[in-house]
Amino acid sequence: MQHRLQRTIGKAVETSGVGFLTGADISIRFVPAAENHGIVFERTDVSGSALIPANIEYAVPRQRRTAIENQGTVVEMTEHVMAALAGLQIDNCLVQIDAPEPPGCDGSSLAFVDVLLEAGAVEQTETRPLLSIERTVRAVADDGKSEIEAKPLARPTLAISFQLDYGPRSPIHPQTLTVEINPVTFVAELAYARTFVLEAEVEALKAQGYGSRTTASDLLVFGPNGVIDNQMRSPNECARHKILDCLGDLALIGCDVHGHISAYRSGHQLNREIVRRLQTAHPNSQIGGRQKVA
Repeated sequence: MQHRLQRTIGKAVETSGVGFLTGADISIRFVPAAENHGIVFERTDVSGSALIPANIEYAVPRQRRTAIENQGTVVEMTEHVMAALAGLQIDNCLVQIDAPEPPGCDGSSLAFVDVLLEAGAVEQTETRPLLSIERTVRAVADDGKSEIEAKPLARPTLAISFQLDYGPRSPIHPQTLTVEINPVTFVAELAYARTFVLEAEVEALKAQGYGSRTTASDLLVFGPNGVIDNQMRSPNECARHKILDCLGDLALIGCDVHGHISAYRSGHQLNREIVRRLQTAHPNSQIGGRQKVA
């Protein structure tokens, strides 16, 4: 196994935007952290609240997103922030937000990547824990319509494949993509890929109180004839975003992963389940970042 040194950022940086769930104006600040700190979220709007490690042990059930919770304090929609950090190989960072969710920005990781690149990466002294997938692990949805598989890969790297196919009546055309994950490929191929949703789903979400300030120009909304009030950044942007989401959820394992993650119509729930099954299947792997924080 090829371990690398842990990394943090060179200085504190921040950005802001509107929350997709709350509609609030939100600031997010990334702060350098010491070796073995991991990625930890802090809700600065909740006085005296517990810090929340971005580890699978703190994940709580949600539909269409990944949330983490510690002692009653929750951060929703962590996946795009986590993807930015994982994609850039930033292992130790305190993430401060002044709301229950990070800013939605344009529904991608691009705004977070921009400020993290501005901060720069600093190599640290401790090695980064690594899980090298030794046996195939699989998770299938209850309805059998989606699945995700983790299997060994001959090369010492992480590759993620996604097959997206919602059927012949969907305005989102079938697409398949594989990306080997490293900081260069993440920035070039994944960071810009935005959240997508069907027009009918938007109405249902707004009826539940979500997305009060979000419009079709803020992310990809698909009507019967394609994208509404927006343009695709690449023909397979939806598959790219699914890989981005998968990477962000996989980062909850708290270590580097070498192997091939192959997903068919997978979402956040299955992504989290494969993380748990990888931990169970590899009990002797050097999985880090799982410290309990009060």
